[in-house]
Amino acid sequence: MYRSRPKVAFAARTVAFSVAATFAVVGIATAPATAAPCPSGPLAPSAVIPAKPWPQQRWDLSALPSGIDGSGVIVAVLDSGVDKDHPQLRGHVLAGQDKLSGGGTDGRQDCVGHGTGVASVIAAKPLAGVEFRGIAPGVQILPFRVSEALGGQENSSNARQADVKDMAAAIRYAVTKKARVINLSLSYSDTPANKLDELHDAIREAIAKDVVVIAAVGNAKQKGNPTPYPASWDDVLGVGAIDEAGQRLGASQTGPYVDLVAPGDQVTVARPTRGHGKESGTSFAAPMVAATAALIRQAYPKLTESQVRRRLLATADPAPGGRHSDDYGAGILNPVRAVTDVLDGAARVTPAALAPRPADPAAEAAADRADRQRSQALWLAGLGVILAGLVLALAVALPNGIRRRWRAAGS
Repeated sequence: MYRSRPKVAFAARTVAFSVAATFAVVGIATAPATAAPCPSGPLAPSAVIPAKPWPQQRWDLSALPSGIDGSGVIVAVLDSGVDKDHPQLRGHVLAGQDKLSGGGTDGRQDCVGHGTGVASVIAAKPLAGVEFRGIAPGVQILPFRVSEALGGQENSSNARQADVKDMAAAIRYAVTKKARVINLSLSYSDTPANKLDELHDAIREAIAKDVVVIAAVGNAKQKGNPTPYPASWDDVLGVGAIDEAGQRLGASQTGPYVDLVAPGDQVTVARPTRGHGKESGTSFAAPMVAATAALIRQAYPKLTESQVRRRLLATADPAPGGRHSDDYGAGILNPVRAVTDVLDGAARVTPAALAPRPADPAAEAAADRADRQRSQALWLAGLGVILAGLVLALAVALPNGIRRRWRAAGS
């Protein structure tokens, strides 16, 4: 069918406009979420703490097998969000989700600092001039903003918190994003268990899909020691806290839901933007266990989540309460033993073989010359010692022979 040139031109312009409009809409729909302002304003940078934290003095993490650092493992952190720009977390924080009302981020913003601290205990990278590092610095963190009623903000009027339905959705999303460990440094202690059914179902689904779920047991020992959820649910690893002396932290809750304990007093953590701070509580003991679970998942990729939990418990160090006490559970976390101990005849994880030094003909020739020169010098020195001995012997013997009038035989 024939069309005049103006009509053809008009049609072409119409198609072009439609295509451009379509791509513009797609671009808007897929653009990354921008960070909403923090209700109380941005957090100021903190000072750097260069000293070695006491948990790292307790464990010699250099004794871990070469290459075992959690690489290839995703750990979901349901918390107040995680600052992706901290120098020790940069490049290790994936896009997650924001479940807070009016949040609008992808989980990589933290207006409280709690989530950034938790994530850093797991995955902080080594940094020049700073001794603090995460237990599993190769891990990728999948962050969720689910609560700002954390980190000293419990009584704040603007502390936002996701509802149970959104918490359950976050757990399910973490599973779809291939998280192999989920850290929950939070506790429902004032909510009846029957109000948490949807969250409980989501956690059971995650465990059934081979995800290790770790939860803090809470810090309300002196406030009636209420039953904490999700730490008290079956197959969730409940974590209590100890101080530098190995004693249970006073606030750390006790009960049959305490599976093991980890350092949780004056723990060095990363602060949003930059720098560090000190934190205490079971919130910061739980990520130490989560990080160790990530090391195990890397070192023993065929272990199921129940086997990972069993290894964590079986390799715990002795605690003052003995094995399986309500205060300390199975004992005190030991990340090095959790990876290196042999259980039930399983193969030990061994360090990777050192790469051979690349050949350097010039350096090897110089080394050969140096070896020859050293050999010659040693030979000459030995000969000199022998000649000196002969001269000394002659110097002593000749005068005596002259005095005694020694003569040659037959003379």
